[in-house]
Amino acid sequence: MERRSFLTAGAGLVVASSGLLGACTTTPNAPTDKAAKRREIDGGVDGTLNKLYETAKGSHELANRARGILVFPNVISAGFFVGGEYGDGALRAGGANRGYYRLITGSFGFQFGAQSKAVILMFITQDAFDKFVASSGWTAGVDATVALAKIGANGVLDTNTGQQPIVGFVVTNAGLMAGVSLEGSKISKLDI
Repeated sequence: MERRSFLTAGAGLVVASSGLLGACTTTPNAPTDKAAKRREIDGGVDGTLNKLYETAKGSHELANRARGILVFPNVISAGFFVGGEYGDGALRAGGANRGYYRLITGSFGFQFGAQSKAVILMFITQDAFDKFVASSGWTAGVDATVALAKIGANGVLDTNTGQQPIVGFVVTNAGLMAGVSLEGSKISKLDI
Protein backbone atom coordinates (compact mmCIF):
# COMPACT_ATOMS: atom_id res chain seq x y z
CA MET A 1 0.00 0.00 0.00
CA GLU A 2 2.86 2.41 0.79
CA ARG A 3 4.38 1.78 -2.65
CA ARG A 4 1.10 2.70 -4.33
CA SER A 5 0.87 5.94 -2.29
CA PHE A 6 4.45 6.82 -3.20
CA LEU A 7 3.80 6.21 -6.89
CA THR A 8 0.59 8.23 -6.77
CA ALA A 9 2.38 11.10 -5.01
CA GLY A 10 5.24 10.95 -7.55
CA ALA A 11 2.80 11.04 -10.46
CA GLY A 12 1.07 14.02 -8.82
CA LEU A 13 4.38 15.89 -8.59
CA VAL A 14 5.09 15.24 -12.27
CA VAL A 15 1.65 16.56 -13.23
CA ALA A 16 2.06 19.61 -10.95
CA SER A 17 5.51 20.37 -12.38
CA SER A 18 4.19 20.05 -15.91
CA GLY A 19 1.41 22.48 -15.07
CA LEU A 20 3.89 24.94 -13.57
CA LEU A 21 6.10 24.70 -16.64
CA GLY A 22 3.13 25.14 -18.94
CA ALA A 23 1.91 28.15 -16.99
CA CYS A 24 5.31 29.81 -17.28
CA THR A 25 5.41 29.46 -21.05
CA THR A 26 1.91 30.74 -21.72
CA THR A 27 1.46 34.41 -22.43
CA PRO A 28 -1.83 36.22 -23.02
CA ASN A 29 -0.75 37.46 -26.45
CA ALA A 30 1.09 34.34 -27.66
CA PRO A 31 1.40 34.32 -31.44
CA THR A 32 -0.90 31.81 -33.08
CA ASP A 33 0.28 31.95 -36.67
CA LYS A 34 3.62 30.64 -37.91
CA ALA A 35 4.89 33.93 -39.34
CA ALA A 36 4.30 35.73 -36.04
CA LYS A 37 6.07 32.94 -34.14
CA ARG A 38 9.07 33.17 -36.49
CA ARG A 39 9.24 36.96 -36.03
CA GLU A 40 9.08 36.55 -32.24
CA ILE A 41 11.92 33.99 -32.25
CA ASP A 42 14.04 36.03 -34.69
CA GLY A 43 13.77 39.15 -32.51
CA GLY A 44 14.76 37.14 -29.45
CA VAL A 45 17.74 35.61 -31.28
CA ASP A 46 19.07 39.05 -32.29
CA GLY A 47 18.77 40.39 -28.74
CA THR A 48 20.34 37.27 -27.22
CA LEU A 49 23.36 37.36 -29.51
CA ASN A 50 23.92 41.06 -28.80
CA LYS A 51 23.78 40.38 -25.04
CA LEU A 52 26.24 37.49 -25.42
CA TYR A 53 28.70 39.63 -27.38
CA GLU A 54 28.52 42.33 -24.68
CA THR A 55 28.83 39.85 -21.81
CA ALA A 56 31.55 37.46 -23.01
CA LYS A 57 34.60 39.05 -24.62
CA GLY A 58 35.76 36.89 -27.52
CA SER A 59 32.32 35.38 -28.18
CA HIS A 60 31.75 37.56 -31.27
CA GLU A 61 35.03 36.37 -32.81
CA LEU A 62 34.06 32.77 -32.03
CA ALA A 63 30.66 33.34 -33.64
CA ASN A 64 32.38 34.61 -36.79
CA ARG A 65 34.30 31.30 -37.00
CA ALA A 66 31.24 29.13 -36.32
CA ARG A 67 29.60 27.22 -39.19
CA GLY A 68 26.23 27.69 -37.51
CA ILE A 69 24.74 29.15 -34.34
CA LEU A 70 21.65 27.74 -32.64
CA VAL A 71 20.02 30.25 -30.30
CA PHE A 72 17.20 29.63 -27.83
CA PRO A 73 16.46 33.14 -26.52
CA ASN A 74 13.96 32.20 -23.82
CA VAL A 75 14.36 28.80 -22.19
CA ILE A 76 11.99 28.49 -19.23
CA SER A 77 13.06 26.22 -16.36
CA ALA A 78 10.42 25.22 -13.85
CA GLY A 79 9.89 22.47 -11.36
CA PHE A 80 8.77 21.14 -8.05
CA PHE A 81 11.19 18.23 -7.41
CA VAL A 82 10.60 17.08 -11.00
CA GLY A 83 11.48 19.83 -13.44
CA GLY A 84 11.93 20.67 -17.03
CA GLU A 85 13.15 23.23 -19.51
CA TYR A 86 11.49 24.34 -22.69
CA GLY A 87 12.27 26.88 -25.38
CA ASP A 88 12.09 27.60 -29.10
CA GLY A 89 14.94 28.99 -31.16
CA ALA A 90 16.54 29.42 -34.56
CA LEU A 91 19.59 28.05 -36.33
CA ARG A 92 21.62 30.65 -38.22
CA ALA A 93 24.32 29.96 -40.77
CA GLY A 94 25.88 32.29 -43.31
CA GLY A 95 23.84 35.21 -41.96
CA ALA A 96 20.48 33.53 -42.63
CA ASN A 97 18.04 31.35 -40.71
CA ARG A 98 18.32 27.66 -41.53
CA GLY A 99 15.37 26.49 -39.45
CA TYR A 100 13.55 26.67 -36.14
CA TYR A 101 14.05 24.26 -33.26
CA ARG A 102 12.69 23.31 -29.83
CA LEU A 103 14.80 22.44 -26.78
CA ILE A 104 13.33 20.22 -24.04
CA THR A 105 15.10 18.93 -20.93
CA GLY A 106 13.79 17.01 -17.93
CA SER A 107 15.42 16.74 -14.51
CA PHE A 108 14.94 15.17 -11.10
CA GLY A 109 16.17 16.29 -7.68
CA PHE A 110 15.53 19.18 -5.33
CA GLN A 111 14.27 22.15 -7.30
CA PHE A 112 11.48 24.63 -6.89
CA GLY A 113 10.41 27.67 -8.86
CA ALA A 114 10.95 28.98 -12.35
CA GLN A 115 13.56 31.00 -14.20
CA SER A 116 14.38 32.07 -17.73
CA LYS A 117 17.70 31.87 -19.55
CA ALA A 118 19.10 31.84 -23.07
CA VAL A 119 21.00 28.89 -24.54
CA ILE A 120 23.41 29.34 -27.46
CA LEU A 121 25.21 26.52 -29.28
CA MET A 122 27.98 27.41 -31.72
CA PHE A 123 28.92 24.70 -34.21
CA ILE A 124 32.58 25.47 -34.81
CA THR A 125 33.43 22.59 -37.16
CA GLN A 126 31.67 21.77 -40.42
CA ASP A 127 31.36 18.12 -39.36
CA ALA A 128 29.53 18.98 -36.10
CA PHE A 129 27.22 21.37 -37.96
CA ASP A 130 26.44 18.86 -40.74
CA LYS A 131 25.65 16.08 -38.23
CA PHE A 132 23.27 18.37 -36.35
CA VAL A 133 21.45 19.54 -39.49
CA ALA A 134 21.14 15.96 -40.81
CA SER A 135 19.71 14.60 -37.54
CA SER A 136 16.01 14.05 -37.04
CA GLY A 137 16.45 14.65 -33.30
CA TRP A 138 19.62 15.59 -31.46
CA THR A 139 20.56 15.21 -27.80
CA ALA A 140 23.46 17.04 -26.14
CA GLY A 141 25.84 14.59 -24.51
CA VAL A 142 24.53 11.68 -26.62
CA ASP A 143 24.85 12.80 -30.24
CA ALA A 144 27.72 15.19 -29.49
CA THR A 145 29.56 16.74 -26.58
CA VAL A 146 28.95 20.41 -25.92
CA ALA A 147 31.83 22.30 -24.30
CA LEU A 148 30.40 25.01 -22.07
CA ALA A 149 32.17 28.32 -22.52
CA LYS A 150 34.47 29.45 -19.76
CA ILE A 151 35.60 32.97 -19.10
CA GLY A 152 39.19 33.38 -17.91
CA ALA A 153 40.40 35.58 -15.04
CA ASN A 154 41.03 38.34 -17.58
CA GLY A 155 37.32 38.38 -18.53
CA VAL A 156 37.96 36.90 -21.99
CA LEU A 157 36.61 33.64 -23.42
CA ASP A 158 38.95 30.73 -22.68
CA THR A 159 40.87 29.84 -25.86
CA ASN A 160 40.76 26.07 -25.15
CA THR A 161 36.96 26.14 -25.09
CA GLY A 162 36.93 27.82 -28.51
CA GLN A 163 38.80 24.88 -30.03
CA GLN A 164 35.98 22.39 -29.36
CA PRO A 165 33.58 21.27 -32.15
CA ILE A 166 30.50 22.65 -30.31
CA VAL A 167 30.62 25.45 -27.76
CA GLY A 168 27.64 26.24 -25.53
CA PHE A 169 26.72 29.40 -23.64
CA VAL A 170 24.00 29.85 -21.02
CA VAL A 171 23.08 33.49 -20.37
CA THR A 172 20.73 35.02 -17.79
CA ASN A 173 19.94 38.66 -17.03
CA ALA A 174 22.93 38.60 -14.68
CA GLY A 175 25.28 37.43 -17.45
CA LEU A 176 27.02 34.20 -18.42
CA MET A 177 26.17 31.22 -16.18
CA ALA A 178 28.87 28.85 -14.97
CA GLY A 179 28.53 25.34 -13.58
CA VAL A 180 25.52 24.33 -15.67
CA SER A 181 25.10 21.32 -17.91
CA LEU A 182 23.29 20.95 -21.21
CA GLU A 183 23.58 17.16 -21.21
CA GLY A 184 20.32 15.44 -21.96
CA SER A 185 18.84 18.47 -23.71
CA LYS A 186 16.78 17.16 -26.63
CA ILE A 187 16.58 19.39 -29.71
CA SER A 188 14.11 18.77 -32.51
CA LYS A 189 13.12 20.72 -35.61
CA LEU A 190 9.94 22.80 -35.60
CA ASP A 191 7.58 23.14 -38.52
CA ILE A 192 6.94 26.87 -38.37
